[in-house]
Amino acid sequence: MWSAVAQQAGDAADMARFIAALPKAEYHVHLEGTLEADMKFALAKRNGLDLPFADVAAMKASYIYHDLPSFLAIYYDGMKVLRTEQDFHDLAYAYLAKAASQNILYAEMFFDPQEHLKRGVPMAAVIGGITSARVAAAAQLGIGSQLILCFVRDLSAESAMAALEAALPFREHLVAVGLDSDEKDHPPIKFAAHFAKARAAGLKVTAHCDLNQKDILEHIRQAIVDIRVDRIDHGGNILESPELMAMAKARNLYFTVCPSFSGTVRGDKPPIDVVRGMLDAGLNVTINSDDPAYMGSEYLNEVLVKAQARSALTKAELVQLQRNAFNAGWMSETQRAACHAKLDAFARAQGVAG
Repeated sequence: MWSAVAQQAGDAADMARFIAALPKAEYHVHLEGTLEADMKFALAKRNGLDLPFADVAAMKASYIYHDLPSFLAIYYDGMKVLRTEQDFHDLAYAYLAKAASQNILYAEMFFDPQEHLKRGVPMAAVIGGITSARVAAAAQLGIGSQLILCFVRDLSAESAMAALEAALPFREHLVAVGLDSDEKDHPPIKFAAHFAKARAAGLKVTAHCDLNQKDILEHIRQAIVDIRVDRIDHGGNILESPELMAMAKARNLYFTVCPSFSGTVRGDKPPIDVVRGMLDAGLNVTINSDDPAYMGSEYLNEVLVKAQARSALTKAELVQLQRNAFNAGWMSETQRAACHAKLDAFARAQGVAG
């Protein structure tokens, strides 16, 4: 018994080391969701704001949620400390430094400008701060990154269009637009004109299709057929529809799955593990962290360690997940080739085939 337990612990430690050294990319991470409690206190002090918490521990203890709306209430309240261009620089640089420390070679990050514009923070400060952090992180840490503007779907379509129009003068600093926040009664088609305008400006298009939401299969259908997204964020309920899976495969769509928040399809049938189900179905799945500051400060390495155990991922499958990730990125082909070369070298050194 003791030897079996020791063997199991040794195997887990070996897998954790493998994951830590694995070259990675991340595409589903909300910058405002990386705002750690200690940074909130620092920014609040810098901006002369009072927080209703005695200390970092008390703030983290308040992160209690049971569904998407209750999570979003905490998430949006937390970002109120972001006021200046320097705040957004510090936020983005902190995430990129953490990502680089976890051997993430490249990241595409979401941000929610509507929430900042309505507090009077100008778009130039938001994008300017994030962009300066991206430039500094590339030069100092060697991590590549791009920026995705998300429409907050439970705000008005007019508010989303105003944010897009305010952002287009900064088009060179954006790679895509996305769609996030509370999905109930806010289908992708609500933003068809926004996506069309963004695509006309040369931006890629993605959309959240959060797990187990009202009308979720119809939302996935709209994303694939009506909006013709270039990628889908979450999207695990597609496993309930062979027809939609066939459409996704025909389009060679990639999915940015976050198992910490959306790991199990729960419908009328027995629960389905999203990562295992998507891999076994031959879908292009990638694994990401989502909002790590609100999810136990678990960034991509920690998420992958738990996903490996939960979904019984082999080392070859972990390599394949990162191959998917490098293929999913909206990066230059030169960057992509360099990422794949590092992954191939790692796999050879580890004796992982394929």
